[in-house]
Formats: sequence, structure tokens, C-alpha cells
Amino acid sequence: MNDISQFSFGISTLEIIYVIASVLFILGLKMLSHPLTARKGNILAAVGMVLAIIATILFHQKDGKPIGNIGLIIAAIAVGTIIGWLVAKRVKMTAMPQLVSLFNGMGGAAAALISMMEFPNISAELVARTGMANGHVLAILLGLVIGTVSWAGSMIAFGKLDGWIGDMRIKAMKYVNLTILAVLIGFVVYIMTREVQTASELMPLIYTMFVIAVIYGVLFVMPIGGADMPVVISLLNSFTGVAAAMGGFLYNNQAMLTGGILVGSAGTILTILMCKAMNRSLLNVIVGVFGGGGQANNTEVGSVKEISLSDAAVLLSFSRKVVIVPGYGLAVAQAQHICHELDKLLEEKGVEVKYAIHPVAGRMPGHMNVLLAEADVPYEQLIESDEINPDLPNTDVLVVIGANDVVNPAAEDDPSSPIYGMPIIKARDAKNIIVMKRGMGKGYAAIENMLFFNDKTRMLFGDAKGTLQNLVNEVKSL
Repeated sequence: MNDISQFSFGISTLEIIYVIASVLFILGLKMLSHPLTARKGNILAAVGMVLAIIATILFHQKDGKPIGNIGLIIAAIAVGTIIGWLVAKRVKMTAMPQLVSLFNGMGGAAAALISMMEFPNISAELVARTGMANGHVLAILLGLVIGTVSWAGSMIAFGKLDGWIGDMRIKAMKYVNLTILAVLIGFVVYIMTREVQTASELMPLIYTMFVIAVIYGVLFVMPIGGADMPVVISLLNSFTGVAAAMGGFLYNNQAMLTGGILVGSAGTILTILMCKAMNRSLLNVIVGVFGGGGQANNTEVGSVKEISLSDAAVLLSFSRKVVIVPGYGLAVAQAQHICHELDKLLEEKGVEVKYAIHPVAGRMPGHMNVLLAEADVPYEQLIESDEINPDLPNTDVLVVIGANDVVNPAAEDDPSSPIYGMPIIKARDAKNIIVMKRGMGKGYAAIENMLFFNDKTRMLFGDAKGTLQNLVNEVKSL
């Protein structure tokens, strides 16, 4: 392969297309960093993937022979494309985090299956020459462990986000998970130091390692709840990218390698940034231990005050500065469009309106950005929480719509709270606070929110969409 004359037309074309696909992946990822270019970036990356798949089918060769079973491959791609297309078109915005988790898990499962299939086919010549301690074996084992953990963890995350799997908070879980992680590393080292004739002799160990990886994937996600789920989803996404990159090493496929590295590195960077934003350590994410671990104050300690629609309309219309804090409840009610109509009405009256975006608002990274972008809310109106917090004492009215944990003062005041230490939007610093909620139910972290009992807070009960529509009508009538 070092002699350039050995490259056939097909192989040369394949490598060139892989380079083009890699460039499209990089450009797509770059464009995903801004809402205005994200759609085009997604299309560019998809085009790169289609090019890589077509080129692989047409030009890839193994031992001088082209790929076989092309009919089955095309049929599988067609079935997967149709299912993915239909699911993505029909999924509700509120279920988008579950969909992301499900698709991520499928990527991890694919990487794990590749490793399971390729391990027994490791070249006996390679084993005889280097033993099991070589890069090929390491790529397979890492792909198996990381892909399996990503798949199992994503399925648990899917269940938790969908509400049919609860949290499992056990103090010893941190040590259990650390022990399992050490066992998995021990398996990798043990397998790579065995002296065997063929790799297939070690398949019982591979199956055992697969089962342990499944257990670890389940246990490290089970204790996580509350506002911490977006961080875990980001971490699982990075796992899938790394597992895919292992496949790229395995097949010497530059497009697969580049795509996996981009997803893995971007997911890891996002996880670290979100850990920093949540005041959590990366180790706690990996071993599945979040929050203060104590018991939060779950008893109501005061009375709430309500505000009428007409009073809320007057207060908002005659304010100078208004900040809206969107949360998962806004997504559930699909009220983003009517919310944008309200902010446009207020701006026509000379009111400055901004949206305060918490890094983990919703159920996945960037959930609120996606939701508000769908309603054509200008990106310039979306302000990150750490940027808008210093300006909140000068805010006349702060409107919380369907958000809970991200404005809960317990994160600053109550060391026993599971969310203690998490940076929040300092809603209580605003001059007036209006909270839109269906009732006095607790947020995803299932803890009481003392903001509702603050003297400056007025509750506006009802469905977010209906309440906002009525509020818009009141503002129009003024």
C-alpha cells in the first residue's frame, strides 16, 4: 500500500470521496453551532454520509473482492430510512429528547454489534505475529464496551425521559459503578494478554464483558434524574461517537473515523461545558452520581399569591424590561408560537423582551433553543443564564413559563437539595415575578420550589398555551 501505483481507480475514488465526506461533516458541525445555519449544516452532514455510503458500496474491496450482499444492504438501508423518516416526521417536540436518546442508543448498539461480529474473525496470522496485544484488538474491545454502555444507558435514559422508569438513588451506587468500571478495564487487559491460537477461543470472555457493560450502562444512568439528564444524554452521545470512531480504526475507513471523532469530541466538550454550568464533576457523571444526595425540603412553607389575566397584561404592557424563562412546560403545551406573539406585542408597546435560557432547560441540550427557533424567535433575544443574571435586578417582570428546577432557589440555599450547587436563573432578583403553571406540582427533580412562595411572585395557573392566548388577548385590548 505504500506504493502509489497499487492504488486502483476505485480505491482512489473511494479515498477522495471519504475526504469530501469528512470535509462536509466538519462544515456541517461548524454550521450546527448557530441556529440560523443549523438546518443547512445538518443537510451538508447528511449529504456527506450519503456520499460515503454510496462510495463504500461501489468501490470498497476486501482482499481484492467487492462488497457482497449488496441487495440485502440496500434493503436494510431502505427499511432504516423509511422508519427513521416516519418517526422523525411524526414525533412531537415534547418527545424529541426521547427520540434523540433512542437514535443515540441505536448508534451504540451498531458499534457494539460490529465488535461482536469482528472479534472472532481477527486474523490468525495477526494473532500469531503480535499476540492479542495489538491496536486491532484494542479497537474492537473499546468499540464493544463503549458502544454497549451507550446503548444500554440510552435505553434507560429513554425510559426515564418518557416517565416509565424512575430514579434509583443508593449511596453505594458510586462505588458499585466504579468497581464495575474497573472490572471492564480488567477484562480488556486480560483479553489482550492471553496467548491463544485464534481470537474465537476468547468469545466466552467477550460475551461476559458484553453483559457487564450492559449492567454498567444501566446502573450509571439509573440514579440520575432532575435537571441532570441533558448532561447524561450529551455524554452518551459522545460515547456513541467514540464507539463509531473505533469502527473507523477497525475498517481503516476515514469517513467513519472522522465522523466518530467529530461526534465524540463535540459531545465530550459539550458534556464538560454542561458539567461546568451545572457545577458537577465529570467523574460524577461517569459513575452516575449527581446532586447533593440529601433530602430536600419537600414541605410547603407558605402561601402563594395569584394574579389575574388583566392585572398581568397591565403589568407587562407598562413595564420597561421583561424577561421570559421558558421551560419544558412550554414545550409540552406547544406554546412557543403564542409566546412569541406575546413578546412581539410587548415590543410594539416599547417593552424590551428577552428570553433567559438555562443550559439544561428542557430534557436535552439546546432544547429551548430548538423550540424557540421553531417559532422564529430571533436568536439575539435568547440570552444564556449567566449573561442575563446580572441584569435581572433591573428587570421589571420575569415570566416563568413551564420551568421549575432551573429557577429553584434551593440550588443556592439548601445544601440537602439534590440540585444544590447547580447554577440557576436568579429569578427572585427581578422586581416582579409571574409564574405560569398548571398547578402546584413539582418539577422534574420532584422538589418544592420556594420561588413560588416569594413575596414578589404571582401565580398564573392554567395550561401555558391557553393562558398565553388569553394574555395576548388582554394585552391587545389595552
